Amino acid sequence: MNKQNITATVMACSLFLLSACGGSSSDSDNTAGGNGSLTVAVTDAPVDGATEVVVVFDAIELKPKEGSSFTVTFDEAKSIDLLALQNGESEPLLDSESIDAGEYNWMRLMVTATEGVMDSYISFEDGLTYSLYIPSGDTTGLKLNRSFTVPAGGSASFIIDFDLRKSVINPGNNSDDYKLKPTLRIEDNSEVGGISGFIAASLVSDESCMEGLAVYVYSGTGIAADDEGSQTPPLASVIPEYNGDTDQYDYQLSFMAAGDYTVAITCDADNDDPETDENETDWSAIASADASVVVDETTETNFE
Repeated sequence: MNKQNITATVMACSLFLLSACGGSSSDSDNTAGGNGSLTVAVTDAPVDGATEVVVVFDAIELKPKEGSSFTVTFDEAKSIDLLALQNGESEPLLDSESIDAGEYNWMRLMVTATEGVMDSYISFEDGLTYSLYIPSGDTTGLKLNRSFTVPAGGSASFIIDFDLRKSVINPGNNSDDYKLKPTLRIEDNSEVGGISGFIAASLVSDESCMEGLAVYVYSGTGIAADDEGSQTPPLASVIPEYNGDTDQYDYQLSFMAAGDYTVAITCDADNDDPETDENETDWSAIASADASVVVDETTETNFE
């Protein structure tokens, strides 16, 4: 694969599942009282071009509303290939870790992704592998500035969407290092559902569509579909997979917050640089439809 094409071909939604369940009591001054258990897992969707996107996670830092932050450090660093996890599958970072119940201001995922070092990395179908680094990532980590509550004797669950389509940047200067500039989105797991469906092969039969076929989803109905670098970029995107038995391309968008969306098909994902607003000659949508997501349900939206 051509290294210069990475921003146009890497498309995935990596999702971190955060759940906290009620537990035994605690007399911490920083929280509402009581304990909860924290589980953090990671999942992903299929991606074109790349065969591995491995990120090394070391710890998770949590900041209670009152008091100082604290860090849960893993016994061993976890090297997780985000592309090995698809369609709702997940791999835990924390498994029922006991923490104080109460209100929290933010969380931070600590990673090892150093420039020039093959700790975190990305590999391609042509067999080439490159270092994947996060500027200042070893010190600042991946911070999520959204408050959340772990209720005493109850549970809380959140989804963090790590969109590789917008996050993996080719520096374009013949460097062997790719930059990971994370785009993160957090959702309450108790308020999510999904969208799935198929695209008839006849709708995308033009040979020019084979390299750039993708499904984009936007918040709200009746949205005019636009590219990643536009003023109205998609909330998420996924590459559909061909099903020879049905002669259709199947797609699935998991962990979508309940609400209304516009789902669009493009044949130009391979031209879509997330740092550039493409013109209509380079990027366009060939079809779109409205979809409403209901909690714990999957809405079917097909294109025929």
